[in-house]
Amino acid sequence: MTFVVMEECIQCKHTDCVSVCPVDCFYEGPNFLVIDPDECIDCALCEPECPVDAIRSEDEVPSDQIEFVNLNAVLAKHPNWTQITQQKPALADHEKWTKVAGKLAQLDRNGA
Repeated sequence: MTFVVMEECIQCKHTDCVSVCPVDCFYEGPNFLVIDPDECIDCALCEPECPVDAIRSEDEVPSDQIEFVNLNAVLAKHPNWTQITQQKPALADHEKWTKVAGKLAQLDRNGA
């Protein structure tokens, strides 16, 4: 089983989770983080570190966010998304996005 970054991370991109990952399986795009399921070792260290509760075990992803299981796998392999191994500041306007629902349309899938 792997862990999955869900919709709550879009436009926030807190990276507290990255600092505890022993295998560096996080990848970042412009406004979202993902976990590469091929690299995740299911250690569960990242889940409690997320301040917006955006990380869940694959078998605990809510049905309305199940598409994030595949989205994490696809975006982790995207050529413009890069591995992140150190904590960085959250996005500048993350606070205004914290309680917004339905952020999938805001996801920048391409990167720079």
